[in-house]
Amino acid sequence: MDEYSKASHEITAILKERVPLIEKASIDEHYIDMTGMDRFHGTLKYAHELRQKVITETGLPISFGLSVNKTVSKMATNECKPNGELNIEQPGVQPFLNPLSIRKIPGLGEKTFIKLSDMGIKRIHALTLVHPDYMKSILGKNGLWLLQKAKGIDNSPVIPYQEQKSIGTQCTFKADSIDIETINHLLTSMVMDLAFELRQKQKLCACITVTIRYSTFEDVTKQATIPYTSLDSVLIKKTKELFREVYQKRILLRLVGVRLSNLVNGFEQIDLYTESEEQYSLCQALDKIRRRFGPQSIKLASSIDLNL
Repeated sequence: MDEYSKASHEITAILKERVPLIEKASIDEHYIDMTGMDRFHGTLKYAHELRQKVITETGLPISFGLSVNKTVSKMATNECKPNGELNIEQPGVQPFLNPLSIRKIPGLGEKTFIKLSDMGIKRIHALTLVHPDYMKSILGKNGLWLLQKAKGIDNSPVIPYQEQKSIGTQCTFKADSIDIETINHLLTSMVMDLAFELRQKQKLCACITVTIRYSTFEDVTKQATIPYTSLDSVLIKKTKELFREVYQKRILLRLVGVRLSNLVNGFEQIDLYTESEEQYSLCQALDKIRRRFGPQSIKLASSIDLNL
């Protein structure tokens, strides 16, 4: 995961320097708005050169789909993986989509796939022939959204990539404290809450920032880049390391804060037969309890009844 995260950052940096508008949709997926570039470079030629640039500088295979919107571009990319390129111009959109399985439509879930398949709708062409009213009657608004995608219609914009997107929390103590053990337990609780929020939003983070405020009202911050993750154990360990580094004066503290940033969409990459698999299974079990009984329904024993 360390190498995966490093490669993701490298590719993003290469793309950001060379395109007008980029959205980082996940660790290994970007959308680029190339509108207007055909007047100066030739959009397909520029996309090809950009792909070659990434391959040359990173040594990694990379694919792109160039088309009229995000949906068709994503589907084109999926069709030319693992190391290809595919250009679908407007007249060719429907001919490209028609023979594909409905499963290839981004955002179509397993239950919807089974339901449509049972109705005999297995290819995108068959889906385009269904009346909108009927689609709405069986799938609600999602049915109309799905029908639009099957017809290659998608007006969603490319949302500019923002490196500083983050979530965070902080705690001001009732009385200034130097109880390091209790503060570490508090940090554990804070990170667990933030990690749960990450997983609920299907996000991963690549940066942790710890802030402290001394009783003298001096603020000190320490930050570290990490492999993309949403695992409690990884984030807690790094947060405590940063706290040890940032807390140097050994005087009373008034506040501690934790912020997780460089967020992207995605799920944990789990290596089989490693500790990360066990940790992810544990997080899933805890999250299931939190979703049913509330975010504060289960915690580590050390983080309960903290008196700060």
